[in-house]
Amino acid sequence: MADIWENIADAIPDKPAIIYGDRRYNWAEYEDRAARVAQVLTAHGLEAGAKLAIYAYNSAEYMETQFGAFKARLCPVNVNYRYLEAELTHVINNSDSEAVVYQAQFAPRIAAIRDQLEQVKLFLEIDDGSGEHLEGAVSYEDALQAAEPMPRIERSNDDLYMLYTGGTTGMPKGVMYDHKSFATALLAKGFEMREMEPPTDASSFGPLVQQLHAANATSRAIPACPIMHGTGMWIGAMIPHSMGGAVILFNNSHFDPHALWQLAANEKATDLTIVGDVFAKPMLAALDDAKTAGTDFDLSSLQMMGSSGVMWSTEVKRGLLNHIPHIAIVDSMGSTEGSMGSSITTAENINIDKTATFEMNDTTKVLTEDGKPVAPGSGEMGMICNGGMVPLGYYKDEAKSAATFKTFDGVRYSIPGDFATVEADGSITLLGRGSACINSGGEKIFPEEVEEALKTHDSVYDCLVVGIPDDRFGQKVTAVLSLNDGAIFDETQLTTHVRSQLADYKAPRSILLVDTVPRAANGKAGYKDAKETALKMLDLVTT
Repeated sequence: MADIWENIADAIPDKPAIIYGDRRYNWAEYEDRAARVAQVLTAHGLEAGAKLAIYAYNSAEYMETQFGAFKARLCPVNVNYRYLEAELTHVINNSDSEAVVYQAQFAPRIAAIRDQLEQVKLFLEIDDGSGEHLEGAVSYEDALQAAEPMPRIERSNDDLYMLYTGGTTGMPKGVMYDHKSFATALLAKGFEMREMEPPTDASSFGPLVQQLHAANATSRAIPACPIMHGTGMWIGAMIPHSMGGAVILFNNSHFDPHALWQLAANEKATDLTIVGDVFAKPMLAALDDAKTAGTDFDLSSLQMMGSSGVMWSTEVKRGLLNHIPHIAIVDSMGSTEGSMGSSITTAENINIDKTATFEMNDTTKVLTEDGKPVAPGSGEMGMICNGGMVPLGYYKDEAKSAATFKTFDGVRYSIPGDFATVEADGSITLLGRGSACINSGGEKIFPEEVEEALKTHDSVYDCLVVGIPDDRFGQKVTAVLSLNDGAIFDETQLTTHVRSQLADYKAPRSILLVDTVPRAANGKAGYKDAKETALKMLDLVTT
């Protein structure tokens, strides 16, 4: 990726690369700052292959640090900014990170775990106006200004790229790719969406982006969702960057849909990347509000809205197209472990679009557990197997890697746990994840982690955690629990207890008291029964 972006910077040095509030960096400035980041990291002892954690909201520094890491053959590690101390410690230590680049507002959290981070050689602190500071940390901006840009070096196609995910893997794990396989697969998909042939080598990107700029055909992209996740970084930033486009960074510490639309209008954005209904519903409401008030946003430049990872309902797509009829809506099905399929909705085909129905990638199969293809129109359920962008595995977890990445008939597939049926026309209908993983607002939550946090409270005897349908967040975390004899049920106290141990978004939104938590005779969790119980207690059962 560094080779590609360096070629682009040489070809279009004066064109915009990063827009973040009042700060605007052209490609030459962006490449220069990234080279300074690379020099700072290597000067502090990070050698090729070393890992560094990035703990920040969407910002110019996030993008610069990632680019700089690639330049120095280092592996950036994304850290969810919602994590509290236990989760933060796990990701930094599990990834073997030797540096942490973070926004100053997170300094108190890092200070609380600093003595547990034995491998970290450098704390590089981004001044965000919060007034917080970690003793002994190095100022990000001061370090960049004092450094000379690191000279360009030869890199290997086998250099490691890694994205941490909390998906079906329990505690967050690093999904590993080599740079060549990752870049080839990701950019092929990005160019395909724009009906273009991708370049075959890094040196070809320069001439291509010059042509795109001459034809006024480059992107001005806003990743409205967090770039700490794959959807925001891959679709919202990496693909537009690799086509010579500008990435417009939206302050996502608090999601304001009105501010997002105004930013899109002001910056004449061409692309917006979101995460399903959790973003699209409030964005649609903001458009409705503006129309009622007679203050419609000028979105004439917008060409595409993209999403991946969670449900984006047809009703919401229809509402958006009523306001912006000229755009294409690209809904991708996939996970950090690989892309599987997509659907493209326009004003012309919205009436035949069906929620959770996708066209499979050429490399995607729906197979039974013994590796046999599911026949189209049979109604049989199978596992979605992605045979294209297949990771190397999970970092330091051979057992989970073997369970997720399997070979059938000589083809290696990624099987993250999604199940689907194959329609008669060859499209697939997503049924859901085979595990009990909960997807709430684009965040993936492993039930056992929440259950264990609840069980540490003195009043709790047993519990299960399930995802219940929610109009805005897709699913809401719901606990079904029983109490110890003589204990008093206090929902507020239990929620506060969980929030003291885990990130806020993992805390149950509802806690339901039952006499006995559903379990099989062998003690295995009865998630299906627990969910049915929760639906009945919340009066959400339909007939």
